[in-house]
Amino acid sequence: MNRRPDILGEFTADHRAVTELLDQVERAPAGGAERADLLTRLTDLLFTHCAAEEEHLFPLVQHDAPDGGALVFGSIHEHLAIGQYLSDLQGLDPADPAFDTLLRGLADTLRRHLADEEKRLFPAARKAVPAAARAALGDRLRAERAETADAGEAGEAGRVGESGEAPKAAETAESAESAEAGP
Repeated sequence: MNRRPDILGEFTADHRAVTELLDQVERAPAGGAERADLLTRLTDLLFTHCAAEEEHLFPLVQHDAPDGGALVFGSIHEHLAIGQYLSDLQGLDPADPAFDTLLRGLADTLRRHLADEEKRLFPAARKAVPAAARAALGDRLRAERAETADAGEAGEAGRVGESGEAPKAAETAESAESAEAGP
């Protein structure tokens, strides 16, 4: 079946792309230009992803899910903390000793945040938002991302594979949705 993922499938695919890119940043040689370049790509991906969640998902969860306000507040707080780490890291030379310390803080915060969203926020959205609405939001998000990419304003939205190319997070959304749904 070639069903397109709903909004939660899109965001789950984003989470996978973020995790893979974060892993690459952590594995890149300390102090090198490659690490700085990967961090820039991660920053672009995260800001795009967080903005999309805040625009498309958070209002629905806040208004329609039990304890939605608390769930959204927690996610926004974590987005702000992640943004602060990224801002602090962008201001440092990768050879600076503080860079590795901040990177570890970012990695811990980011992994905890992604797991929390997938464990608490996404299931609450799945229960509160009808499947048709989630599917329509997924279509809308894909269309907005395609429009942005066509305009040449979008950065890479995925991970670097062996070819050196970065697939769009939406390309992995279907497989993420399948994994999320389970057997």
